[in-house]
Amino acid sequence: MIAVLAVLAVLVLGGAATLYLLGRDDAAPQAGTTQPSATDPSAAATQPAATAPAPASSADPRFVKVGQCVRNAAPAGGKPKLLISACGAKTYQVLRRYDGATSGEKDAQAKCAKVDGYTDWYFFDSELDTLDFVLCLKQR
Repeated sequence: MIAVLAVLAVLVLGGAATLYLLGRDDAAPQAGTTQPSATDPSAAATQPAATAPAPASSADPRFVKVGQCVRNAAPAGGKPKLLISACGAKTYQVLRRYDGATSGEKDAQAKCAKVDGYTDWYFFDSELDTLDFVLCLKQR
């Protein structure tokens, strides 16, 4: 009986911790470029906000797929805040997506170096490695 209760306690606490981590927005996404130029998403020119913003779940870069585009909604010089958007001027098309643990900038650069035509990279590094990803981007 004690073993069953212990297993249930672990499952409940693990599930609660997972929900907590998935619901947090404070994990620090990082972005960069291989060239010191204005093509860095953190330095991209800002665009006016859409008049009717999409729900967070539909614009969150965690759900972006290869071929879709993202835009940087952060102020110039700030931490990048990518949002899924329609492809157009001043957006970044996702050429390749790597899901799984990432160790940061050097890992993202190494992964994207293998992708033809990429101009920028973006990585998301959370406390839960299964949520990490790297995006290899091409500025449009």
